[in-house]
Amino acid sequence: MLAEERFGIIIDTVNKEKSVTVHQLMCLLDASESTIRRDLHTLDSEGKLTKVHGGAIALDGMFHSVDEEVRIREELNTEEKEKIAVYAASLIKDNEFVYVDAGTTTERIINHISANNTVFVTNAWGHAKQLSARGYTTYILGGEVKPDTEAIVGTDALATLAKYNFTKGFFGANGISLDNGFTTPDIKEGAVKQLALSKCKERYVVADNSKFSQVSPVTFAGYRDAVIITNSAVQGQYKRTKNIVEV
Repeated sequence: MLAEERFGIIIDTVNKEKSVTVHQLMCLLDASESTIRRDLHTLDSEGKLTKVHGGAIALDGMFHSVDEEVRIREELNTEEKEKIAVYAASLIKDNEFVYVDAGTTTERIINHISANNTVFVTNAWGHAKQLSARGYTTYILGGEVKPDTEAIVGTDALATLAKYNFTKGFFGANGISLDNGFTTPDIKEGAVKQLALSKCKERYVVADNSKFSQVSPVTFAGYRDAVIITNSAVQGQYKRTKNIVEV
């Protein structure tokens, strides 16, 4: 099969399924792994799809309208999240006032913090418990508890946030897209993220590369409103932006 024929089948498959693995394409095209990886690299460089670790996703990404439960998300991409968390924690210095958003990657940051006399604010009751157990002065937002993400949301949370100004903030996101920015499924949680991020001098989104080209209903910040800390498998159009740190 000619390369152009393979390219056409790959593009059609990715656009239809929104994501595809190298193994799936090997079976579909009866081609070697090296051939498929080379094809994906070519199509990514031409801007026809986004190459990710183990496969590719469509340029318009995938749409996620609901949150998965924390216990499920905790088991996904654990090695990548750990590397991201170690780097993020190294950015926290002594005597800072830091916001830590709810999320499974932000939670991993806590175990690696070594700063002294740093004060933390969070909207995740699990994060607050861990930070306090490590001896840090910790404030938790008041409001409605969202069971799926263990986040605290609502008008009371927003009212509390309004009085704070943070040196740094670390945020999770369900989706990252050049066009749609940082997104999350829940409008209440999105409102908390949006306000908290606006109150931070330095803003970081911590997310493994599976979140790229994914879109959820609520945008809480533009793509260039924060530095993205991710694992070293970002490809294509995202690779060329200046607000990404790969670890």
